[in-house]
Amino acid sequence: MADFKYEIIERVGTISEGARGWNKELNFISWNDREPKFDIREWSEDHSKMGKVVSMTKNELIALRDLLNSLKL
Repeated sequence: MADFKYEIIERVGTISEGARGWNKELNFISWNDREPKFDIREWSEDHSKMGKVVSMTKNELIALRDLLNSLKL
């Protein structure tokens, strides 16, 4: 597996806390020195291990917000 680099630019917030101590979080992250994106994934407590991801540009995040706001719950 190739090495990769990431920098959490901004920790936006925790969406949920898992039973095994990992949190599902929304963060703004730069991967391999690229333009940062919003990133939803599970992280270990010290952010040294990570789970699966959904990453989005700002425009995609705004579109998601608009979709969620339109839900009739």
